[in-house]
Amino acid sequence: MTATPPKRGFATRPGDAETWIRAADAPAARSPDAPIYTARLTIDVTLDQRARIKIAAFQRGVTVADMLRELLAREFPESTGDAR
Repeated sequence: MTATPPKRGFATRPGDAETWIRAADAPAARSPDAPIYTARLTIDVTLDQRARIKIAAFQRGVTVADMLRELLAREFPESTGDAR
């Protein structure tokens, strides 16, 4: 009878404890102009729209979130003065 190989988890831990402890201190990758605090926005789109958005982001080499943030920033620039 042969022994079954041990199960591997979704993520493996680093080999030594020091590397494992220091890995948690590494800051998350973030674009240089990304704000520190963000708010989540949820919208309903059709499956076709979702697919087109994801394909466009992939073709541009960006994430969907980054692409939509740029679109919203262009469409709704910060106001300078009285808002009416």
